[in-house]
Amino acid sequence: MSDLYLQFGSAEYFMVLLLLVIARGADFFSTWVATPGLKLEANPLARRLGWRWGLWLNLLIAVGVAVWVLPAVTLITTSLLVAARNFQAAWLSRSMGEHAYREWLATRVRRVPLGLFFFCLGAQSLVYLALGAALVVFGQGSVVLLGMGVGFVAYAVVVPLFTWLGVRGILRQRQRPELNFSSDVDVLADPNRIPRTGRPGQSDPGFSPTVG
Repeated sequence: MSDLYLQFGSAEYFMVLLLLVIARGADFFSTWVATPGLKLEANPLARRLGWRWGLWLNLLIAVGVAVWVLPAVTLITTSLLVAARNFQAAWLSRSMGEHAYREWLATRVRRVPLGLFFFCLGAQSLVYLALGAALVVFGQGSVVLLGMGVGFVAYAVVVPLFTWLGVRGILRQRQRPELNFSSDVDVLADPNRIPRTGRPGQSDPGFSPTVG
């Protein structure tokens, strides 16, 4: 064993593999709670693979990455951060329904000044970026701290990227008349007012709150 690589099949390897499975499992589970039909999934590859193939791909990645400490810790950190972000709004999207939640968010994005939206998004990312940069700079003596720092930096980059892709899809869509609600309270109180578009199992274009 070294600080960077683990022997395949060793006790340390299986410990890292277990952490990877837990972290990726948390990402998977949080995504399922928020969007069981993957209609809110921001990652186009995850939408295309679906649950079954996505599960097998992540297991293969975990088995391979577990021998290399730095990317393993990075993946664990990023996955847990994404899972926490998904759980933050999972209760709301699950209670409203995927279509209703997506349309409600799309309505809010169309109404908010884009400058304010991107300022808040950038400020959120800068917090994670600053923490990640600090871990990278001051944790160079530890591969674990370095991996955590890279994980925070990766999260700070990936989340705004996928969020922007979702917002761009909203801005390219023509706003439908039925989305001009007089009150957001009405939408939250009666999600059925929002038409359920799309077909089962097919992702709709628009804002995607989940990343993993």
